[in-house]
Amino acid sequence: MGDLNVGLVGLGWVAGAHIETFKAVNGANVTAICSRREHDEADLATEYGTQLKAYTDYDEMLADQDIHIIDVCTPHPLHAEQVIAATEAGKHVIIEKPICITWEDAKRMRSAVNESGVKSCVCFEVRFCKQFQLIKSVIDEGLLGDIHFGEVDYYHGIGPWYGQYGWNVKKDFGASTLLTAGCHALDALLMCMDSEVDEVTSYDTKSSSDIFEPYEYQTTSVSIMKFKNGAVGKTTSCVDCLQPYYFHAHIVGSEGSLLDNKFHSHKLNGMVKDDWSVLSTTLIDSGDVSDHPYEPQFQEFIDSINNDTTMPLTDFDTAFESHRVAFAADLSAEEGRPVKLSEMT
Repeated sequence: MGDLNVGLVGLGWVAGAHIETFKAVNGANVTAICSRREHDEADLATEYGTQLKAYTDYDEMLADQDIHIIDVCTPHPLHAEQVIAATEAGKHVIIEKPICITWEDAKRMRSAVNESGVKSCVCFEVRFCKQFQLIKSVIDEGLLGDIHFGEVDYYHGIGPWYGQYGWNVKKDFGASTLLTAGCHALDALLMCMDSEVDEVTSYDTKSSSDIFEPYEYQTTSVSIMKFKNGAVGKTTSCVDCLQPYYFHAHIVGSEGSLLDNKFHSHKLNGMVKDDWSVLSTTLIDSGDVSDHPYEPQFQEFIDSINNDTTMPLTDFDTAFESHRVAFAADLSAEEGRPVKLSEMT
């Protein structure tokens, strides 16, 4: 079987990280891009270090039979129609988060992906990072016992110094603090808790700093979740903080607790109860897309296509459930009430 060819739509900051990542992925190559701007292919080859066919017409790129995968890296509100069109063209899809910015579009996308039978991958790459792979291993080994509380939080001031700030401030592009950024933390929490959410209550607010004044939506939210197994969880999404980037994790169980890269467990004899033990891992400590763990995720996706298996951890259906909770949380904050997940149909 020959290498799979990837056509990438949207040529911004994150797209550059995807192109660079695919150079290290076995079995696939980015061979084409589609952008609203015209690009000289020789200039693209110089900038990205690989030959790329340049399209300005998305339908024309979809008609190219030599392209097997569409990688959607455009701004959030464009994802739904572009993904649906790609599935109708029989292309496998990689979708940057969030998958879309409305619940109705999310449901349309799910129908399109499932009815087409194509393979899918959503860029919730935190599930593949070493820190959360280690956290999940500690949980699965039973070192924390039965998990009854978890919090995973996202603190990242997205101001004028950050690439997406110009469009991220707009309500019809960024949508909410949770959808534009904090969904990474929410998704990671759901992986750790391993139970369906029954109900969510969310509150939101906004910094008074002039730096974040252009935002057309609330830039900090706190979402509290009740899980069907009786556990509770919390996710903060804060994109208006003035501090170093911080991806906070605290998981509490019947046999121990884990805090970022530290843990304590009654399952292990000889641990000092008044001190944390440090786990050696690579922490999530940057919002720079060049630091995101795309490589193991994309490799799994290519392998799933070649082996005709479901993409592990971040297939569309799994990511859809995380988005369901995010949309429920935003609805809760908007209407000032708890929202049952059973309402999100």
